Amino acid sequence: MAQTNDPLLRVKSIRKRFNSVEAVKDISLVAYPGEILGLLGPNGAGKTTAIRMIMGIIQPDQGEIIFRANGRFGPLNRARIGYLPEERGLYADAKVLDTLIYFAELKGIASGEARRCALEWLDKLNLTDWARHKISKLSKGMAQKVQFVASILHKPDLVLFDEPFTGLDPVNQDLFQGFFRQLRDEGMAILLSSHQMNLVEALCDSIFLINKGEQVLYGDLSEIKEAHGESLIRLRCRGDCSFLQTSPLVKDLTFSENEVYFKLPQGVKPRQFLRTIPEDLAIEEITIKRPPLHDIFVSTVTRSN
Repeated sequence: MAQTNDPLLRVKSIRKRFNSVEAVKDISLVAYPGEILGLLGPNGAGKTTAIRMIMGIIQPDQGEIIFRANGRFGPLNRARIGYLPEERGLYADAKVLDTLIYFAELKGIASGEARRCALEWLDKLNLTDWARHKISKLSKGMAQKVQFVASILHKPDLVLFDEPFTGLDPVNQDLFQGFFRQLRDEGMAILLSSHQMNLVEALCDSIFLINKGEQVLYGDLSEIKEAHGESLIRLRCRGDCSFLQTSPLVKDLTFSENEVYFKLPQGVKPRQFLRTIPEDLAIEEITIKRPPLHDIFVSTVTRSN
């Protein structure tokens, strides 16, 4: 991660109400250059409302959203942001290359440069042969690729991808992950919203979880995994492992031939357990894993509800 100390985006105590429903309640976050921040939340949690405020589509009732450009904070600079919405934002009757050039020109990119960059990205995504086809002729996955290019063609400082893996097969999901990491390493600030927890976990440096309009989890992903879950242990050994059956540091114990599976309760550090292993036990392999983000998401939302 190429994160700097100065944030690119500051969201301060924003609120949004629709009639009697307060969709977003006093949430704050920051986004840094060279960081992928996951914006997560169950359906109806207020995530989409928060995203639309961050992107300047709707305005907050309270709070502020400020963007850093040329070393100074100010209003959101639309020319320096990119957005891949969950809903399709492409013109069905327009041709692929014309569409990309048009969107880049809206962001201030000269026509010739826009054409050159668009053709370069279409080649990376194996869409060169489709450059002069209408958007309506594309498959769902192809259209998602074109929308991705439209969101980053002008090389924004900040980009928000809302469900970017929709319609993509596993091969193209991997391709997108590679591009996201490349853009991050080049210094772009990326906000990633997705319900595919395995992909969020693989990509994000930090996460922000919203439920019922409120912030319920925010911070560095590795620190969150360490603080909010039970370590998963796989132990392969030769000898007597019966000490595990009476250990207060072990739960959900399962024996399988010469392997043992169990969890360390929340708050128990792996090194605490390692100190309790008898010296005469021959350990062939031990694997310690943090709980998957999916489990943390579910448990945190359930507690919040």
